[in-house]
Amino acid sequence: MKLASFYRQYLLPGIVFQSVVIGGGYGTGRELIEFFLRYGPTAGLVSMICVAMVIWCVVAAVSFAFAHVTQTYDYRRFIKELLGRWWFLYEVCYFVILILVLAVTGAAAGQILLEMFGIPYAAGVLTITVAISLVVLGGSSVVEPVFAVWSSVLYAVYVILIVFAFVRFGDDIVGAVSAGEFREGWVVAGMRYAGYNLCIIPAILFVCRHVQSTRGGLIAGVLAGLIGMIPAILLYLAMAGQYPAIVDQALPANFLLGALGSRWFQIAFQITLFGTLVETGSGMIHAVNERIDGAYREREGGMPRLLRAAAAIAFLAVGAALSSFGLVDLVAKGYGTVTWGFLLVFVLPVLTVGAYRVAKGRAGEGTPVRS
Repeated sequence: MKLASFYRQYLLPGIVFQSVVIGGGYGTGRELIEFFLRYGPTAGLVSMICVAMVIWCVVAAVSFAFAHVTQTYDYRRFIKELLGRWWFLYEVCYFVILILVLAVTGAAAGQILLEMFGIPYAAGVLTITVAISLVVLGGSSVVEPVFAVWSSVLYAVYVILIVFAFVRFGDDIVGAVSAGEFREGWVVAGMRYAGYNLCIIPAILFVCRHVQSTRGGLIAGVLAGLIGMIPAILLYLAMAGQYPAIVDQALPANFLLGALGSRWFQIAFQITLFGTLVETGSGMIHAVNERIDGAYREREGGMPRLLRAAAAIAFLAVGAALSSFGLVDLVAKGYGTVTWGFLLVFVLPVLTVGAYRVAKGRAGEGTPVRS
């Protein structure tokens, strides 16, 4: 197998997954505090690796294989194959999480520019909105290479971060993680975190067109879970050395960077994080555009470019308006609430109906359902 083919089939789905999942909560460290570190450094790490990451690997593997078996590469067709006439339940949940993600993205961008450079909060929200709009308008031909390049940058920055953190706070990190603190609820928290993040899998299926076999889909899914979680583990370990003071910070990553005392790296990290916010927002909206484009192609051709722009602007406007609630409240209350919906309408069906269909290899089964 040629290197380019191997990359597109096995690695690119994971890179796109990681690019979208990192978001304003994971990248800033706020999600990692809310779902993991507040249960204790030891409990949080175990929950990340043994609960959340395992669930990500399994569900992504079955989902990518199911997409290949059924040849469904936009979330509308994928979910219709999975849920039948109840497919609309996923779309309701997806629109809710889309707005929440865009609100978190806007809030994080505003907070970053405010804390780092003294730029007004609203200006940060506006800047991220314009950047996301430009990426979305380019379609898949722009989204895929942008995600691939920026994910490489992100991994490099996170590796540097953990090296810096261990050099400065190595004993604190080891002491916190080995302390054995387990607060009640850490297993459920890991499941909740995995559940709401997995909602994006149907949204990134456009990249699974490169998968050439059911086995390839399974391998790509397992790799996606690993690729998606490794940066979170690195950031978590670095933050653990600042426990418990870091728990109450709106931007935990920025608090950590301040403790490291390197202004140039703090700026580099925040620039990288800003780029990941663009990835997350554009990936979520691009999925909606691909869903609309799929419906158009079934009837009268591709989605008009003007409509692609209008959809992006509409969602971004609502997300920008909600960003005023602040990053902490949006992550703690918004994400936690919608988690159970995705566990019921996506994760459970994938692990039952999806796994059965993959095992049986029923490619092209049934007549496609039209909207």
